Amino acid sequence: MKRSPAATLVNAALALAAAFALFPLLWMVSVSFMQPGAASSYPPPILPADPTLNNYRELFAHAGMGGYLLNSLVIACSVTAISVLFNAMAGYAFAKLRFRGRDALFKSLLAALVIPGQVAMMPLFLMLKAMGLVNTWAGVIVPGMAGVFGIYLVRQYARSLPDALLESARMDGAGELKIFFLVVLPLLKPVLVTLAVFAFLGSWNDFMWPLIVLTDGTLHTAPVALASLSREHVQDSELMMAGSVVTIAPVLVLFLGLQRYYMQGLLVGGVK
Repeated sequence: MKRSPAATLVNAALALAAAFALFPLLWMVSVSFMQPGAASSYPPPILPADPTLNNYRELFAHAGMGGYLLNSLVIACSVTAISVLFNAMAGYAFAKLRFRGRDALFKSLLAALVIPGQVAMMPLFLMLKAMGLVNTWAGVIVPGMAGVFGIYLVRQYARSLPDALLESARMDGAGELKIFFLVVLPLLKPVLVTLAVFAFLGSWNDFMWPLIVLTDGTLHTAPVALASLSREHVQDSELMMAGSVVTIAPVLVLFLGLQRYYMQGLLVGGVK
C-alpha cells in the first residue's frame, strides 16, 4: 500500500520525536556501563569504550541498593494491594449502591482533587505521629490506602455494569459482599489492572513522603536512598546512572508488560 507524502512526513516526525525522548534514557544506560570518570570527559561519549559492571557491583555490594529496592518493593506492593481493594469497593458503592448523600459526598471528593498534596502533608504527618506511625513502613502505606482519582476511575467503569446482573444476584439471595467479590470484581479486571499500575508506579516513584516519614536509613526506599547516595558520590556520574537504571527498570518492565490492560482500563469505561 502506497503511503501519501503527508503520512510519511508525520511518521518521520513521530519517529524523530520518539528518538529525541528516548535518547536521554538510552544514554543513562550507556553511562552506567562506563568506567569511573569516563562520562565527565569532553565531548561526552555516547557508548562505553570499555564496558564494565563495576558500577552495579558497587551499588549492591557497598551501597546496599538491594535492601532499598526490597523496601520499595514491600511498600509498593502493600500500597497497591490495599488501595486497589479499597478504591474498588468505594468506586462500586458510588456507582451502583444508593445511600443518602451519595452524590454530594462524591462531589466533595472530586473537589479535593484541586487541593495540592503538599498542603495536606503537615496535618497528615501530625496525625501519623499521634498514631505512632512515624518512621515505620505503615506511615508510608496508610496514606496510600485510597485515593480520589482511583475511586473516580473505578466508579466511571462500574457505571457500565448492567444493573440486571446485580439484581439477579440479589434475587438469588447473594449478599452485597458476595456480589462484590464474586460478580463485580471479575468484571472490573481491566480497570483494576490500570489502577494497580497507577498505584504501584506512584508508590515506587514517591520521594517526598518517604523522605519525611522515614528517618531511619535502613527503612529508606530506592529513590530516597539514591538521592542520599548522590550527595556522597556527587562526582560519580556512572554510579548514579547505574542507580537510576536499577530504580527505573522494575516500573518500566511492569508498565510495558501490562500496557494492553492499562490502556483497555482507561478507554473501555469511557467508551461504554
